Amino acid sequence: MNEIIFLVEDAPEGGFSARALDVSIFTDADDLNDLHQKVRDAVSCHFEPDDKPKMIRLHFQ
Repeated sequence: MNEIIFLVEDAPEGGFSARALDVSIFTDADDLNDLHQKVRDAVSCHFEPDDKPKMIRLHFQ
């Protein structure tokens, strides 16, 4: 997998929630800077280093 895409939405309680489209990864954050870091961390935790996607895209709705 070279790329992973996250669907980002406004969370009802404030902040943002992000859900990967092709794999079961979900995270949330209070602001965009925190969201970027949490998405990177979640991807790193989900994949082995050799299998980790090279590109992470965030699609805002």
